[in-house]
Amino acid sequence: MLLMPKTRPSRTVLLHFAADTKGDEAALTGQLSAVVQVHGDLWLASDESNSVERLTRTEAGEYGNHRTFRLADYLDLPDGDASEIDIEGLAADDGYLWIAGSHGLKRRKAKPGKPAAEQIHRLAELRADGNRYVLARVPLREDTDGHMVLDTRAPDAGGNAKGHERTAARLMGGTSGNLLMDALRLDEHLAPFLVIPSKDNGLDIEGIAVHGKRVFLGLRGPVLRGWAVVLEMCLVEAAPGFLRMKPMGKKGALYRKHFLDLRGLGVRDLRLCGHDLLILAGPTMDLDGPAAVYRWRKALDADRSVLLGADDLEEVVTVPYGTGEHSADDHPEGLALLRNDGGDPESLLVVYDSPAASRKRGAHGVQADVFPLG
Repeated sequence: MLLMPKTRPSRTVLLHFAADTKGDEAALTGQLSAVVQVHGDLWLASDESNSVERLTRTEAGEYGNHRTFRLADYLDLPDGDASEIDIEGLAADDGYLWIAGSHGLKRRKAKPGKPAAEQIHRLAELRADGNRYVLARVPLREDTDGHMVLDTRAPDAGGNAKGHERTAARLMGGTSGNLLMDALRLDEHLAPFLVIPSKDNGLDIEGIAVHGKRVFLGLRGPVLRGWAVVLEMCLVEAAPGFLRMKPMGKKGALYRKHFLDLRGLGVRDLRLCGHDLLILAGPTMDLDGPAAVYRWRKALDADRSVLLGADDLEEVVTVPYGTGEHSADDHPEGLALLRNDGGDPESLLVVYDSPAASRKRGAHGVQADVFPLG
C-alpha cells in the first residue's frame, strides 16, 4: 500500500445541519460526498439523497442555517424520486450549480447475521438505478437575503433579464443511460468497465469541474494499470431541459480522455483553480487508504488528450484517512476552494464520508478540515 505523510489541517470548520425529516440523522453528517463554495456559502450533497444542501456562514465562523433543495423540483429526473442520484460531484460556474451522479452499477451488500447462502446470493445481484445517470445544471439566483438559491430558470449571470436566460437542464438520456454512456460503449479503454459495479473498479464518476461549456469528469474507477482517467466534454443546449455533447477538435470527438498517474489512486473530486485543475485522489475500490490533492497545472490550456506522469503532477496536500482500528473512518470525498474577500483561492476544504466519531458534534454537526493551498 502506498504510504504518504499526512498534512495537518490548519483548522477545522463546523458544518451544522438541520434535523433530517426522514429521521435518518446520519444521512448528511455521515455521508457527505461533494462540496463547493458559491459566494461564500457552501453547497453540499450526500450520495444517499436526491437533494443538495446549502449552508451559510455564521458570525461564529461556522456554517449553518441549513436549507435543502430537492432536485426533482428543478429537473426532470429520469427515475423521478424512485431511485437515488448517488451525487458524487458538485461544481459552480457562470451562474449554474452542476450535479454529477456516479453513472455506475452497484452490487448489493452482504448483510452480517444473515445465512451465508443468502449473503452469497445478494453479492451476485447488480442494480442500475436510473437517476445515477444524471449530469445536470440548475440556475442559481440571489434571494432577498443575499444568498444563492436554485431556480428552474433565471436571468443571465450579469442580471440582464432581457438577455440570455439560464435554464435547468440535464444530459439527454433515460433510466438505462445517457449520451455519455452511449459514447463510452464503444470506447477502447472504458467500454469493458461499464458492466462492472462501481466499487469493483467499474465506471464511477466522482468529481466534476466546469468552465463555460467545458465539463471535466473525474473517474474513481476504472484505474487502468495505475492510470486514473479524467473525461472532458463540451455540453450545449439541445432542447428545453436537455443538453447534448458537442463534437470537439478537428476530428469531432465527443469527449477527450486524460490519463493521470495518481500513484495508483482514483479521482474522488475535482476543482478548478484558475487554469489549474485540483484533483482529490483516493482508493478506487471499497478500500481504505491514502488520499491526497494533486495539481494539474494549466489543465484548461489542453486542447487534446494528455497523459501526465507522476512528475507532471504537483502534490499539494496529503489528506488524513482512517487507519488501523479506525480504518473505516474518514474517507475524503469532497473538495472545495475557500476564497478570501479578494476572490483569490486561499485554502482547501475537505469533507469526509464515514467521519470519525471525534469529528461529530451532536446529532447534526460534523467537522471538515481546512488546508492551506500552497
